[in-house]
Amino acid sequence: MSALTAPGFYPFTIAALILVGIVAIEILAMVVGMSISSLVNDGLSHHGVHSEHGPLDAWMSWLNRGGVPLLVLIMIWLASFAIAGFAIQGLAQALLAPLPTLIASLLAVMAALPMTRALSRWTARIIPGDESNAISQSDLIGLTGTVTLGPLDQGKPGRVRVRDLHGNIHVLRAKAAAGHLIPQGASVLVVDGSNGLFEAIPAPEELGAQT
Repeated sequence: MSALTAPGFYPFTIAALILVGIVAIEILAMVVGMSISSLVNDGLSHHGVHSEHGPLDAWMSWLNRGGVPLLVLIMIWLASFAIAGFAIQGLAQALLAPLPTLIASLLAVMAALPMTRALSRWTARIIPGDESNAISQSDLIGLTGTVTLGPLDQGKPGRVRVRDLHGNIHVLRAKAAAGHLIPQGASVLVVDGSNGLFEAIPAPEELGAQT
């Protein structure tokens, strides 16, 4: 354990601790009906951080090959950087002595980039996509789904799991439409949505959930 706090290892230890902190915050946010990942992506989109042209967009497109949400991409990079750094320093220590921190960090950054690109593509195949990553928000209105985090009322948003016409799964931030209280596990119909937040009503019996 003491090796992880040695000068040559501390950048990677810090990256690992940041990753653990982000995961903990995201879990707590989901418990209260929020998503840090959604807030990050919505905030950056509203402030025009994502552009369709330019070297930054081309670089991000290469790095985020899987098209995962930005916070997930950051988490993947932190994990890749930490793993690469520990491996590099562990090997160097076994052979002779740990590398200088700056050199080890640069090597870890170089190793983390292709790892992040590969892992983002793999991760995108196994996690539900955000509504903005595959189809437009309007395409999700009219779909039926299941309340996975609720109950839904007019207060804090919960979560609704739906399947689009292409078979892709989406987990939406949603509230119940006025006059409705929808328990967790119930089938719902998405009737409206704007700015990443949807409204739902109990699904008619003839529709049911299609997820």
